[in-house]
Amino acid sequence: MKFPSFSLLPFLLVVLISLIGAAFADSHGEFLDCFHLRSANSSTVSKVIYLQNSPSYSSVLNASIQNSRFTTPATPKPLVIVTALQLSHVQSTLYCSRKHGLQIRIRSGGHDFEGLSYVSRVPFLILDLLHFRAVEVDVKNEVAWVESGATLGELYYGIASKTKTLAFPAGVCHTVGIGGHFSGGGYGILLRKYGLAADHVIDAQLMDARGRILDRKSMGEDLFWAIRGGGGNTFGIVLAWKIKLVQVPAVVTVYTVNKNLEQNVVKILHRWQYIAHQLPDDLFTDVTITKVNSSGQVGKKTVQAAFKALYLGGADKLIPLVQDRFPELELTKQDCLEMSWAESVLYFGGVPTQSLEIMLNRTALPRLTFKAKSDYVKQPIPESGLQGIMSRFLEKEADVSLMLMVGFGGKMDEIPENELPYPHRAGNLFQASYLVGWTKGEDEGKYISWIRRLYSYMASYASKLPREAYFNYRDLDIGTNNVGYTSYEQASVWGLKYFKNNFKRLVQVKTMVDPTNFFGNEQSVPPLPSPWKKKGD
Repeated sequence: MKFPSFSLLPFLLVVLISLIGAAFADSHGEFLDCFHLRSANSSTVSKVIYLQNSPSYSSVLNASIQNSRFTTPATPKPLVIVTALQLSHVQSTLYCSRKHGLQIRIRSGGHDFEGLSYVSRVPFLILDLLHFRAVEVDVKNEVAWVESGATLGELYYGIASKTKTLAFPAGVCHTVGIGGHFSGGGYGILLRKYGLAADHVIDAQLMDARGRILDRKSMGEDLFWAIRGGGGNTFGIVLAWKIKLVQVPAVVTVYTVNKNLEQNVVKILHRWQYIAHQLPDDLFTDVTITKVNSSGQVGKKTVQAAFKALYLGGADKLIPLVQDRFPELELTKQDCLEMSWAESVLYFGGVPTQSLEIMLNRTALPRLTFKAKSDYVKQPIPESGLQGIMSRFLEKEADVSLMLMVGFGGKMDEIPENELPYPHRAGNLFQASYLVGWTKGEDEGKYISWIRRLYSYMASYASKLPREAYFNYRDLDIGTNNVGYTSYEQASVWGLKYFKNNFKRLVQVKTMVDPTNFFGNEQSVPPLPSPWKKKGD
């Protein structure tokens, strides 16, 4: 065989690229024609479809991207964005994307740590659920319906505007989208009292790959189990969730006590590991490790641990409890603040307590450029191990970084690990999460290298066989699917870390409801191959 001369290669590459570009252009052009044909009211199409040459394309794309790491010119962009206004738009998006070979990415809040709700390696479109954000709260029956495009803040505001004694056990970042948070096993500061958000989902409205709208009864208990922690963008499009609200006192108490290297933080943190998971269920605690300026010497850095807590009750009961169980912290009345549960969410989210209306602001928080990883810890880390963590936070690359340690126990110890796809229940002292950030435009390599070194260091202290990870803190370092066929064995590399033995059941459900893997991405549960289909097909 005679190969083309090197002088012809640039020409051939140009031709190849132009052919690929033309094919992509045909795909989204055909998609647009298909969408028009399926729309009863064609005048609405221009209000929900954004092509790359649309004037508002970039602003719509970037509006919900929460990690600036995925806003570079090199980041793959969707050929089409659909901001659906009604169910028929969602059905048309499914039908036309399948017909014309475009992968679909579903976005609710845009907080996916690896950008998988708005980035793909193959030609794709984004179905943005921004307009599916209704919240209906029924105080009398202590339930609510919330659509997937709503944020946690919008849900919390809807609850708090009607009652101070009902809440919901989800996260503290009020701009996070409901769809991804619930479907990925999200939790928050009511974790030890009530468990995960998904533990309190009692019904859902899902559109499957065929465009059918299903509720809990019509989808069946296997699929209903899978969507409550098995991951978004995997089994279908969950449009809305019915949730059971939980009871909280009208007044709760929070505190933050900071300790640094000069204040014996290693010994205090070592002690925290032994008591955090054994505290009463009404008391939630976490610790955030960061690098800060030393108060004793100008220009010197130290490492600080911020010990935070939420107590479902007043300060008069909290203070003697902590002084008895955790005297090393030296908690005082001045450290404590009493407030409503909704205000405590803003407190833990780092938002200065003001009018609760800030919960309705989807862009209230600054956007970071970051990489994150996660672990679960089942045995206390010795003081020498904690010293090693502290030394790594004094490295130059750790200027914008943190390690979050969330105390488990309580309700989490009572729920079987196969109750839902999220398996990290009894036996965990705490979840550890690591994050490093940098200024957009900087060389990210040295920062990602730093967090990978920290993660490698933590291998001695984290869970083993598998080394567990939290699905909602997505991390592509632990394994990915192929663009085409992915075997069960390959997907198990990351799947067992997120789901442990529940991964096998998730694969069975996926095979049943989406055998062609229409809802696929780099870390979606894959279906088993059909017995008559070759693996390479």
